[in-house]
Amino acid sequence: MGKIEVNKRQKKESLLNTAFSLFTSKGFQKTSISDIVKDAGVAKGTFYLYFTDKYDLRNKLIAHKAGLLFLDACASLKERRIEGFEDQIIYISDYIIARLESDKSLLNFISKHLSWGIFRNNLISAGEDREESVYQVFLQLLHSSGHTFRDPEIMIYMLIELVSGSIYNPLLYEQPAPYRQIVPYLHDSIRYLIRQHIVPEEAEAADC
Repeated sequence: MGKIEVNKRQKKESLLNTAFSLFTSKGFQKTSISDIVKDAGVAKGTFYLYFTDKYDLRNKLIAHKAGLLFLDACASLKERRIEGFEDQIIYISDYIIARLESDKSLLNFISKHLSWGIFRNNLISAGEDREESVYQVFLQLLHSSGHTFRDPEIMIYMLIELVSGSIYNPLLYEQPAPYRQIVPYLHDSIRYLIRQHIVPEEAEAADC
């Protein structure tokens, strides 16, 4: 990668990191584009090279943060040599939840604004600063699972909704119970959801 590309990446990273800091400390509404570029040390024109407005920045920042969490979890998974697609997805889920548990500002930011539309639209580009994208890594997991899945995009959508919807209140407010009490039920639900997306003939063979 040339110096120009490295410089561009560094400026974009600076804008994303600065925006996250300001959004989580001052709040989204109270943070202006001028605040972001001033703290990032770049010109306002540079901001518009990467983002159309503050809302576009927020959406890309959410996808960026969520994508990096997923890629970090997958990198950790490779070191553990965990076999079985269900156990791999549960490991990834637990890794991400543990990170969010230790960083409540990140949990609040992602959970408040993350939607499938935001994540899906940025799925391929969320890992642009790494060798692989989130989408490529997910396809690799599917391919190495040994299964054929019906509607894999629907499956990942439902997994994201299941995990994100199940952890927010238990982690922040211990409602309806502390997260540790929710974990076994969440794991069972993840396994059940995955099995519903395995093609019927494979599901029947697995039961034999």
